[in-house]
Amino acid sequence: MTGDDRYKLFGVYLSKPVVDALAEHLYDEAGVVDLESYFDTTTDFVPAGDPGADVTDELVADVLGAFADLYDRADFEGAERVPPDTFVLVHLAAKPRRVTEVRERFRAAGTIRESDLRTVQTAILAAFLDTEPDS
Repeated sequence: MTGDDRYKLFGVYLSKPVVDALAEHLYDEAGVVDLESYFDTTTDFVPAGDPGADVTDELVADVLGAFADLYDRADFEGAERVPPDTFVLVHLAAKPRRVTEVRERFRAAGTIRESDLRTVQTAILAAFLDTEPDS
């Protein structure tokens, strides 16, 4: 398998309300019933054509395309109110280059905000999914 016919798995830490909004999005777009167990995390890659992976790849592409706007709209203060032990690790799949790019943007946003990745990932994806990070 080449990089063009597979997606790379990567993890993001999200608050429960953002996980719920993401799960609803994936259910609506790809019929994914259980987001937290959908991807086999014992492997690093998912074949292209997997409906859940196709949708998460599109989501990551959309997040990258709108990152500056999402950053401006993100409720970082709300994400900072989330108790640290309540974040949930969720795995997404995207083209390897997109994984690298979104990780770099999350890290840069964390540096600028002087915040941890959980807070940044939650705030940005909450803005993308139009939900509250800490409801």
